[in-house]
Amino acid sequence: MEIKEIVIVGAGIAGVATSLGLHRLGIRSLVLESSDKLRTTGFALTLWTNAWRALDALGIGDSLRQHYPRISKFQVMTASSSQISADGEGKDSSSGNNESRCVRRKELLESLQRELPHGTIRYSSKVVSIEDSGHHKLLHLADGSTIKTKVVIGCDGVNSVLAKWLGLEKPVNSGRSAIRGFVEFPDGHSFQPRFHVYFGEGVRYGFLPCDDKCLYWFCTFNLSLRYDKDMEENPAKMKQFVLSKITEVPQQAFAVVEMTELNSISCSQLKLRLPWNVLLGNIAKDNVCVAGDALHPMTPDIGQGGCSAIEDGVVLARCLGEAFLKKPRKEMREEEEYERIKKGLEKYAKERRWRCFSLISAAYVVGFIQGE
Repeated sequence: MEIKEIVIVGAGIAGVATSLGLHRLGIRSLVLESSDKLRTTGFALTLWTNAWRALDALGIGDSLRQHYPRISKFQVMTASSSQISADGEGKDSSSGNNESRCVRRKELLESLQRELPHGTIRYSSKVVSIEDSGHHKLLHLADGSTIKTKVVIGCDGVNSVLAKWLGLEKPVNSGRSAIRGFVEFPDGHSFQPRFHVYFGEGVRYGFLPCDDKCLYWFCTFNLSLRYDKDMEENPAKMKQFVLSKITEVPQQAFAVVEMTELNSISCSQLKLRLPWNVLLGNIAKDNVCVAGDALHPMTPDIGQGGCSAIEDGVVLARCLGEAFLKKPRKEMREEEEYERIKKGLEKYAKERRWRCFSLISAAYVVGFIQGE
């Protein structure tokens, strides 16, 4: 049986950020990923000020900033192009307020992973069950192997095995879906680093540049809009659906979707964990906790899903660091260390509970209002 101090289940943003946060403190961890390679669901994401502060704490903020322009303005319009609110600007300094940049998801994960010691992430390692073993936990994997560990951190996404073990309820459907796309202009595009959003009649369409050649776009909509469930597996239908809903936007904005290749379009129903489940449920118990989408799946309306996952990693690493870096007396080592781990995770849960509650709630309310 293999024995590890800390095992993180899931090599998404939260899992890799947590592992890097621990590594910066001199604490090794093992990250188990069920897929056979780095998981990069989605194309890009907007990282706001809180995420950049967390990335700075992890030591990779500046290296990422070099590749992605700062979004300087935000334009919000009706779908008929009648501008109702526009031009929110950030400060000139990259460390000032309202810093936001659109980052390729794959490059974010690769940047985090590059900083980890070789062998930290183990692929094709699916956890199927968890079992108590004194002050440790036993993780049973799909290949029949077992890992004994002092701490288990569930970063295994919306359908988390660890969240289920903790007794958290399943995430619920929000009644809305999102179609997302990524388009590259080989000769460059003419858009300024601005966040363009159009909404009306239950649809919100927006796009923003990642760099001078690539744009990321999204379209969120109510499922009542003649939703065809088969569309989720048919990129051609996804593209046609979006185009049919944005006919009144300016031609340049329409062309962003029109020029997107089918293999760069995806669709998913938007889910969230009920806020009171985060507030009242077990997000940490003994030496087990959850982070990222396993903790706080939320709708994308305030762009905080990935940002808060990075935050989780920094806070969790700090709380666990306080437990592991204080050496207990030898005669009380196992018992005292277990209690310190338990208190560290309780501290993490206390810090993140209200934060996640407010983010999930705010995202849902904003989406509800804009979907009207």
